[in-house]
Amino acid sequence: MTQLVTERPVDERPSSRRGLLHRLDVKGSPYLYIAPFFLLFLAFGVFPLIFTAWVSMHEWSLLEEEHTWIGFGNYSALWADPAFWNALWNTVSIWVLSTVPQLLMALVLAHILNQRLRGQTFWRMSALIPNITSVAAVAIIFSQLFGRDYGLINWVLGLFGVDKVDWTANSWSSHLAVSLMIIWRWTGYNALIYLAAMQAVPKELYDSASLDGASSFQQLRKITVPAIRPTIIFTVIISSIGGMQVLAEPLLFGGNGLTGGSDRQFQTLALYLYEVAFGRFDFGYASASSWVMFLIIVIVAAINFALTSRLRRS
Repeated sequence: MTQLVTERPVDERPSSRRGLLHRLDVKGSPYLYIAPFFLLFLAFGVFPLIFTAWVSMHEWSLLEEEHTWIGFGNYSALWADPAFWNALWNTVSIWVLSTVPQLLMALVLAHILNQRLRGQTFWRMSALIPNITSVAAVAIIFSQLFGRDYGLINWVLGLFGVDKVDWTANSWSSHLAVSLMIIWRWTGYNALIYLAAMQAVPKELYDSASLDGASSFQQLRKITVPAIRPTIIFTVIISSIGGMQVLAEPLLFGGNGLTGGSDRQFQTLALYLYEVAFGRFDFGYASASSWVMFLIIVIVAAINFALTSRLRRS
């Protein structure tokens, strides 16, 4: 007699549940990993931006409890404020004087550090020392260097028969001094960024160029610059954003406080904003200034991106 054996049906629910959990893990876990950044960005980036726009529509003083709605009144007053336009001009002037030489010098320095040098690690670490130095210490030292009566710069100029220069009294001299502070502090930082990009350029290209008789400058111009154009675009945009927000250097230079000199000759947009907010305690006007400054930075960054992208495509 043949005995019929019936197999017990396999429960497919555990495997289907595991498959569902696997799909949720694969599709959902990336969002959980990046969620902390976006939550912090919403809390400390988007919300302050929106709240600042709301404050800019009010006559908002820390010395008063009531905040009167005035619409675009702060923006109209800002448009007619000569101190704002002076700060904008100073910012653009210092930005041009500091950013262009800084990036060119950083590119050359990175090219030199990319060569076979003795003590490569030492020289590469030394390039970052100015950036990690306290900005207050840098400003104090440069203020002494550019002192009118006992400054080292004027002493050197005196050796060549040049009269003493009051570096804090004029626009051109103060802009030059502040720009030199920025150049000294950030050139090494950008040089290391360029150096990291240069490490990815195949060494065979340089060897072939050397065999063809190309000089070091020709290799930099014909091989290095085209190969690291995306990195150059990045540094141009970042330097533009940072250059439009210069605060510490003009604030500490010469000890002139929030006005940036007796005649506001080197007061930048960030310093002007700081003066309005924490000097006059007019947060409504300061919020309008910050929003205009934000829009200017966006426009400058967009123009730089368009120009550098066009150069990259060419």
